[in-house]
Amino acid sequence: MAVVVGIQDLRRPALYALQTLAVAACYFAAGRLGLMRQLVVQGAVVTPIWPPTGVAVACLLIFGMRSLPGITLGVLLVVLSITSLRPAVIGTLVGNTAAPVCAYLMLRGVGFRRDLSRLRDGVALVFLGALAGMLISATVGVGLLVLLDKLDESGFWPVWLAWWVGDAMGVLIVTPILLLLHATRWPPGPSRWKEASGLALIACGLVPLAAYSGLSLLFLVYPLLILAALRFQLAGSILCALFASTAATIAATDQTGPFARLTHVEVMIKLQAFNGSMALTALLLSAVITEQRNTRRSVERACQDLVEVLEHLTAGDAPRGRPPKDADGLRHQ
Repeated sequence: MAVVVGIQDLRRPALYALQTLAVAACYFAAGRLGLMRQLVVQGAVVTPIWPPTGVAVACLLIFGMRSLPGITLGVLLVVLSITSLRPAVIGTLVGNTAAPVCAYLMLRGVGFRRDLSRLRDGVALVFLGALAGMLISATVGVGLLVLLDKLDESGFWPVWLAWWVGDAMGVLIVTPILLLLHATRWPPGPSRWKEASGLALIACGLVPLAAYSGLSLLFLVYPLLILAALRFQLAGSILCALFASTAATIAATDQTGPFARLTHVEVMIKLQAFNGSMALTALLLSAVITEQRNTRRSVERACQDLVEVLEHLTAGDAPRGRPPKDADGLRHQ
């Protein structure tokens, strides 16, 4: 018995260390992926979408505060892959770690559910997890650039806006996908695969046309998001949003299609406005549809139970599984 207890005591730290390394590896991989596409705003390099913030918030929602060491380690690895170890790295480390933690605490405080089956969960993720929580990382990061004389004070707000929106987009797009993958039951039905394949083919033809056409056809993405939300709820809408956002980001950083002949600031504003409105549409619309479908199913189940009760009463029997009542309303055992 003592041997079994000893093995379990050793296994717990090993599993925790493995989880920490896995979280750090996911954060680092997402960071390197985000750094592949960059924009220059007021001489500062920013990323239109910063996926690690979404990874960090999702890990905190799934594993709790146990994932904090892994997030901190991942932030450190990403920062060291860009620059050398300096005192300013500590400030960036604190800001990028504190932002998802604050977002997680605010979401937990309002009773956030990971399945995003209610409209209030979608609203909370947008306004608390993304927009409010990421104020910390943007303020700390850009503030350090100004304090270290790497950015003029006049460029604070444009760079701050780009940094903030990039971090918020990571939460709006990446976090729902990771939460969805964590809760998805496989495999889905064959009929759903056929419909999903058809939707994927439409997206593969429509999204590149919208992102690379010089006629500014980005609005064509919204009917696709609505269709995906109606048929597949969060899974369909958020994956379409991810695909469209990735295509638009590539086109923006290459300054092609609707982003051609624009200044760097104009490219940033147009791209972030498109990505933000698209992510909000996908997230909130799918939450509304899911909530309505769950409400309808609850009403249908209640009606079925009521029909069964009425059938038993009509036949002169007590409802199945319930003892009859006497004149005083007490049940006989």
